[in-house]
Amino acid sequence: MANIKSAKKRILVAEKRAARNKAVKSSVKTAIKKVYTAIEAGDKAAAADALKAASIKIMKASSKGIYHKRTASRKVSRLTLAVNKMA
Repeated sequence: MANIKSAKKRILVAEKRAARNKAVKSSVKTAIKKVYTAIEAGDKAAAADALKAASIKIMKASSKGIYHKRTASRKVSRLTLAVNKMA
């Protein structure tokens, strides 16, 4: 355990940020699952709506530094490809 006051503060801040990052990543994963569920159901309109919502969440997480820029782009690209293959 840290003895210095600033080190104790850093531990608290790190825990808070880790919790926030975990929550955002979890919501992104849920959004991605919704896209794949709509694809499996064969509902093109629902898949397109879910794709739009998921890509917004992914890019917002990227801008906050939770995902790397290229990781976010790759995720959006794979989702878009999967939705476009439905037609």
